[in-house]
Amino acid sequence: MQNKLRFAKMQGVGNDYVYVNCFEERVEKPSELAPRICDRHFGVGSDGVVLIMPSGTADVRMRMFNADGSEAEMCGNAIRCVGKYARDHGIVVKDVIRVETAAGIKTVRLLTEAGQVCGATVDIGEPVLVAERIPVLMPPAADNPAEKRIIARPMKVDGRVYNITAVSMGNPHAVVFMDNIDNLALQRLGPCFERHEFFPQRINTEFVEVLSSGKIRMRVWERGAGETLACGTGACAAAVAGALNGLTGREMDVHLTGGVLHVSWDESDGHVYMTGDAVSVFDGVYCM
Repeated sequence: MQNKLRFAKMQGVGNDYVYVNCFEERVEKPSELAPRICDRHFGVGSDGVVLIMPSGTADVRMRMFNADGSEAEMCGNAIRCVGKYARDHGIVVKDVIRVETAAGIKTVRLLTEAGQVCGATVDIGEPVLVAERIPVLMPPAADNPAEKRIIARPMKVDGRVYNITAVSMGNPHAVVFMDNIDNLALQRLGPCFERHEFFPQRINTEFVEVLSSGKIRMRVWERGAGETLACGTGACAAAVAGALNGLTGREMDVHLTGGVLHVSWDESDGHVYMTGDAVSVFDGVYCM
């Protein structure tokens, strides 16, 4: 007899996940389920699986598994959809929700239109810039060995030198500023960054083109998922990196393949805030 799993398919700026309500459903081995259900030919098709669970410290708990079955600490696009799902399904009845993640508790402020949740602003928290906490194993800068941050540091990848800025937004990111990102051979280059020896927990890599002080374009290679249409924490990392490198201000629109996220790095509290959509696509039943 087949086991059946009820799920919801949701997306934020094209970053799509399968969501499972673990208040009602049970998932025994999510790391094994993810590669099967995420397969875009033989499964539902998605960038990962998100479990919405009870929490002892927040309104709900979120666990996120990439398409390859690896578990990630945090996902900026998924957490907006978790907030929408929890509100739409009566798990919570308020518009400001605290969500427990492996990167800490995040506050999600829901946005509504005609009485329906259409998006959210997420307090992602303060960016982590200390290399060993991201983590990045790059040796100290020769001209400043006491510097613990990785800002515009050269690194050789796939036979070419790229300047990277490393940021953690609860998960690790390497940001590269360059021109002509549309012509980038990301399917070849992305895995070279992801599994570079300097990144012991692998890395999400953002390739960013600066259009103005308040507007950037970005393509992203996510660890465990490959190129995706968007990455929320990646957009936040790119915004922080732009400000650190003097290329942008601290507030901007981040244009991704799947849409636009608004990101601000607040000077008063040091937190990064991200605003974007949260969209229900369909509900279904997966036969295992």
